[in-house]
Amino acid sequence: MSEIRKHYFLPEYCIIAEERAKRPSDFAGAAEGSEESLSESCVFCAGNEEKTPPATAVYRNGEVFADTWEKRVRNWDFRCFPNLYPALSPAPPSPGFGKDPEVLPGFGFHEVIVESPLHGKNLKDFSDTEISGLIRVYKDRVCHYAAHEKIRYVSLFKNSGKAAGASQDHPHSQLIALPVCPQILERELKAIREVEECPYCALLEKEKASPRLIHENSKFVAFAPYYSIGPFEVWVLPKEHINFLGNFSPELLFALGEILRAVLRSYAKVLGILPYNHMFYQLFETPEYHLNLRLLPRISTAAGFELNTGVYINTVSPEKTASYLRGNE
Repeated sequence: MSEIRKHYFLPEYCIIAEERAKRPSDFAGAAEGSEESLSESCVFCAGNEEKTPPATAVYRNGEVFADTWEKRVRNWDFRCFPNLYPALSPAPPSPGFGKDPEVLPGFGFHEVIVESPLHGKNLKDFSDTEISGLIRVYKDRVCHYAAHEKIRYVSLFKNSGKAAGASQDHPHSQLIALPVCPQILERELKAIREVEECPYCALLEKEKASPRLIHENSKFVAFAPYYSIGPFEVWVLPKEHINFLGNFSPELLFALGEILRAVLRSYAKVLGILPYNHMFYQLFETPEYHLNLRLLPRISTAAGFELNTGVYINTVSPEKTASYLRGNE
C-alpha cells in the first residue's frame, strides 16, 4: 500500500507509491539522450574563451585571475563569467520603471561556473584536487555576491542534462544572486525559529541511524530523505551546524567535495548517465539555518496532480533508494 509522508518540519506531504515502479531499470529510458557529446564549437571549452563574456574569476593552479576584453586567461582549471542570457542583471532599470508597486526591477547577478576545461569531464570522475577546487570556487563566488549590499540570497545550483534544464553539455554550474529571499527559505526559517532545537540537526541524528543513510564521512552525511519528492532524491548535511558556505574551513570544503562525488558515483553505478540537479540551500545572514545540499535525478515528471496539490508522487521509497545507492541490491 502507498504511504502519505509528511515533511520533517513543514506542513508538506509526498506520496510514496512503489507499486508504480519497482527497480532502477524502470528509469533507464529517462537517461536516453543525456550522454555528453563532444563539440568543437562549445563556447565553454578551453580555447574558446573569446566566445563568452570576460570571466570575472579564473582559477589556475590555485590562483585567481580575471579576464579583460582585450586579453583572456588561458590554461585555466575553473572559469566564472556572467551568463550571456541572464535571468537578472545589475543594469539599472529603464526610465519610467517602477510605476507598478507590485513589480521590482530585475536586479541581480547571473553567473556561469565552468567546472573543467575538458568538454566530457564528469564530477564523479574528478580527482581530490579537482573536486575540492570546485567546492572552493563555489564558496568564493557565493561570498563575492553575498557581500553585495542589495543581495539577500545566492542560489547555487547545477543542471546536468537537458531534462534537468541544461542548455550546454559542457560541465558547469550556475549562480543567481537575488535581492529577495525565496519563499521556500522564508517558510523553513519561520518553522526553525518556532522550535528550540535546529530541526536539521535533529533529523541528521535520526537519519545517521536509519536505513536511509547512504554515505558518511568525518564531516557530512548523505541520505535519502524520509520526505522525498522524487525517485533517488538525496540530501547532504554537514554534521556541524553551519549556515553558509562562506563559513566552511578547508577541511569542510574537502569533505563536501568527497561526499558529493561519492553520491554521484553511486548514481552512475545504479542508474547510469542521467540528468540531475544539485542545489545548495543556505542563508548567509541567518545563523539559525542549517546549510544543506540536495540532489534530484530528473527521472520523473511533475504532472497535473503535483501542480494542483504541491504533493509529489515518488515511486521509489527512500529506504529502497538508500539500499540501491549503498550497493546492497
